[in-house]
Amino acid sequence: MKIIMITPAPPGSRAGNRATAERWANLLGQAGHQVTVVTDYAGEPCDAFIALHAWRSHDAIQVFRKCWPQAPLILALTGTDIYRHQREYPLPTRASMAAADVLIGLHDRVAGDIPPEFTNKLITLFQSADAVPRPGSANRNDSSFDVCVIGHLREEKDSLRTAVAARLVPDNSKLRVLCAGKPHNAEWQAMVEQEVAQNPRFEWLGELDQAETRALMARCQLMVISSVMEGGANVVSEACRAGLPILASDIPGNRGLLGEDYEGYFPARDEVSLASLLSRAESEPGFLGRLSAQVAEVAPRFTPENEQRSLEKALQLAVQGRAACSS
Repeated sequence: MKIIMITPAPPGSRAGNRATAERWANLLGQAGHQVTVVTDYAGEPCDAFIALHAWRSHDAIQVFRKCWPQAPLILALTGTDIYRHQREYPLPTRASMAAADVLIGLHDRVAGDIPPEFTNKLITLFQSADAVPRPGSANRNDSSFDVCVIGHLREEKDSLRTAVAARLVPDNSKLRVLCAGKPHNAEWQAMVEQEVAQNPRFEWLGELDQAETRALMARCQLMVISSVMEGGANVVSEACRAGLPILASDIPGNRGLLGEDYEGYFPARDEVSLASLLSRAESEPGFLGRLSAQVAEVAPRFTPENEQRSLEKALQLAVQGRAACSS
């Protein structure tokens, strides 16, 4: 099929939506499809249209549906779509959901967080990551207990919560927070620079490329994802495939990836609870070992083969759904 995929993130961006679009284009290309990734759409013909982001891609979705009413449309729902924009901008966000033949949710609790009338066309797709070998404990640096925080620095990620929690651990802790990501704006730039100046347990690494991010995961004993909203963060997939245990904010987007029984949750925006878990992970090998075992258990969800199968399923269902609407 000739597929056009639209994402709001421009070429060269390290935003999650761009990474997702390029990975999907590669997986669909491997399956024999011809995929073009765009940031603007003016009605060009294609056999199928895939949109990332309901609200930001609303105009393009309306153009596509008007120009090609018989062609299948797939919409991938982001965290901000589900947990912010469908309330702040309900008309365009829900119009995009209504126009789609198939909705893709990136964690398995999305059905409970979108309007019930759309759940019949929802499928779950777990974003994939390559397996990354990790050094054994004998090869790891014991002079510090390194915890990584990976992702753009912005409100939705609550990006400095782990740094704040690090101030609360016991004085004899070896905890060091290694933060990788680009500040969303000048305010976040100032905040992270201030944290570096005032917090001896905190180090900001700036924005890293994929190889540097994998190297960071390999050298750390733990990762924290402290987001207040997530559509299904690919960094969780990456950590699980790397065998890196995770402490995660207790939100649907994390539970929908790691499962209900995962032991590493803490209440969102609660640095006291997070500090307690960080201390426990550092001081209790058994607890850290259980987290490692739990991420290893869910890691098979996040293989490229599973993601490719889900994309093919979405295409098939979209074609069938559009044919049914046209008959």
